[in-house]
Amino acid sequence: MNSFIPATSIDGQAPPEATGDEIVRLVDVRRRFGGTPALDGISLTARRGEIVGIIGRSGAGKSTLIRCLNGLERADSGEIHIEGRDIARLSEQELQPLRRRIGMVFQHFNLLSAKTVEENIALPLKIEGVAKAERLQRARELLELVGLADKAKAYPAALSGGQKQRVGIARALAARPALLLSDEATSALDPETTRSILALLKDINRKLGLTILLITHEMEVVRSIADRVAVIDVGQIVEEGSVWSVFANPQTEITASLLGGIRPQLPEHIAARLSPTSGIEAILSVDLAGPAAQGALFAELSAALPRSFRLVHGGIDHIQNQPVARFFVGVPTRDPDLPAQVSDFLKARSARVEVLGYDN
Repeated sequence: MNSFIPATSIDGQAPPEATGDEIVRLVDVRRRFGGTPALDGISLTARRGEIVGIIGRSGAGKSTLIRCLNGLERADSGEIHIEGRDIARLSEQELQPLRRRIGMVFQHFNLLSAKTVEENIALPLKIEGVAKAERLQRARELLELVGLADKAKAYPAALSGGQKQRVGIARALAARPALLLSDEATSALDPETTRSILALLKDINRKLGLTILLITHEMEVVRSIADRVAVIDVGQIVEEGSVWSVFANPQTEITASLLGGIRPQLPEHIAARLSPTSGIEAILSVDLAGPAAQGALFAELSAALPRSFRLVHGGIDHIQNQPVARFFVGVPTRDPDLPAQVSDFLKARSARVEVLGYDN
């Protein structure tokens, strides 16, 4: 009964070999509104079966990017390749079959209240001209996939927010897209429902080999299911990499700020009393990832530099099966060389170390 098939290109053939497994390739994409650049040289790829998180604050350019990806907005310059075809060079008529290769999941569900759940899911196929029996069969398959097989005849008003989003996801999959765009799909949901929706997206990604681009302002969403993350700010990608490496070692202030809610932070009452120049104890932040986060680092530090220091705060997380750690260490300054010695010891073992200030 399962009729899900591997993604193919717009014309039913495999994507051109030149793109390999790339479903999305953006090259120097630019879009301005008046004198304001909304997208200012975006380059990005997403491969078949990959989940890529695109994260940024409000106004960073995320909405414009997603509208350019689905062809609702035209870029001023640059290339936007979907399955090997540059949509910037397609007419509106040529764009129509491509849009069927792209599924969209919205923040506010966008379900039609006067139609049943199965009718909402089947709607894209009805617009496409698929026979009623076939589109309802597809809707039933998708309802089973998203865990709502018993809700086919229900109306949206009878569903919870999480159930509505599951219907939205099923509708986005109706035409068997190669690419799923998730536009803040969990922002309107409570934390428990968010976790269930993210688990569903990951399950769909695994079962169907579907490429997913997550547009979000929530690092926790990226942390939960993405393979890679791109941080967008004022229309530019300022940082990109595997999720665990970006979380372990953010390179930009905006990334560190976005991570602030889910990485260990120095407690405010300690941070507030730090002096930038002197004190009886230097407070160091220590970031570690991979093998360096698994060893007996602080035992080795105590053996190499047998002086008193203390763990002030911190912890270890696991992201993409990689340990990612952040600790705050207090080092006495009665030996003025000791903070630098501790820092050098930790850096030699692949830690990123920063002196945050001095505590009295």
